[in-house]
Amino acid sequence: MALVPDAEVDAFLESHPEWSSNGGKISRTFVFADFSESIGFVTRVALEAEKVDHHPDIDIRWNKVAIVLSTHSENGLSARDLAMADAIDELIN
Repeated sequence: MALVPDAEVDAFLESHPEWSSNGGKISRTFVFADFSESIGFVTRVALEAEKVDHHPDIDIRWNKVAIVLSTHSENGLSARDLAMADAIDELIN
């Protein structure tokens, strides 16, 4: 799988300002009312990740969920990462 060009990542970030880029990864932190909402969201993310066989790094801190996406086998961002970020955004909207 090929890495996406920087221009494509930049365009994604312009249209998804909640996400940020850092060294071949994109990330976003979500804030919820409490731990139960955080876990519910992570469960929905996990189901989507299993469906598309592309799994983010997830850090849960009570009411905060940090998600990092990168294609580890390619050592950077692929189209699958951007598509997964879109799918995660849909879960929250």
